[in-house]
Amino acid sequence: MNRRELNPESSPEAAFGARMRSMREARGWTQDELGERMGYSGRHVSAIEVARRPPTLRIACAADVAFGLEGVVETFERQWREIRHGALLEGFPQYVGHEGRATEIRLFDVGAIPGPLQTREYAVAIEAGHVQRGAITPEQATERVNVLIERQTALKSRPLPPMVIAILDESCIRRSIGGSEVMSDQLAHLVEFAELPNTSLQIAPFAMGERRPFNHLLNLLTLSDRSVVAYVESQTQGCLEREAAIVLPLVRAYHQLQAEACSQAESVTMINQVREGTL
Repeated sequence: MNRRELNPESSPEAAFGARMRSMREARGWTQDELGERMGYSGRHVSAIEVARRPPTLRIACAADVAFGLEGVVETFERQWREIRHGALLEGFPQYVGHEGRATEIRLFDVGAIPGPLQTREYAVAIEAGHVQRGAITPEQATERVNVLIERQTALKSRPLPPMVIAILDESCIRRSIGGSEVMSDQLAHLVEFAELPNTSLQIAPFAMGERRPFNHLLNLLTLSDRSVVAYVESQTQGCLEREAAIVLPLVRAYHQLQAEACSQAESVTMINQVREGTL
């Protein structure tokens, strides 16, 4: 039988497959024997080992059971989650972990609606743009959208949903994403968001000019112990900040932005006016 040599460094999927093969061979098992222990065919195991098929969560958990890795640190499940997060910006998975526990979430963005407020169609259109530019693969785009929907669902399903405060630069509602229908639905979704009992929505108008304190995405999370962490993004990576010396000036600037932005009523009126222009 021809043996295909693996390069574990070629991709995270290849590293997963190479590790599975190494552990299988160390036990003297054939692919069929491992497949029987995992509930899959030997052919399926082979495809995973040579990275012809990407691993799934079910595969990873089955491998942990077969190799007796349950309860240890370096599980196949953990490796699968690292693969999955490979579609996300550096630093973002850590932010999501904190977001799921935050009691208050404050958002600001320029040029695009923040993720927690996006419709699926809007999110799909944004990621399609990244794919068209060659920045990510179609599979990574799908994974990013799935992670976003999971984030939104997790926030809504919590017994006590967090307070979500969003301030959007006016460019967020005027920049058309996905065409007129997608954008119209997205703007309608913003209005619905503003009507929820645990939300606040404001628009930072263009007229603020140089008084707008931020030029990029900023998220501030208040945790259960009342500490605040900040998340900022560049084009290529995200950064989670916990140091008070860095976070407190951002909180202060956010409060100043809130004071100068349009009220929620004025903001909703502006959104509806823009939406009428997209119909």
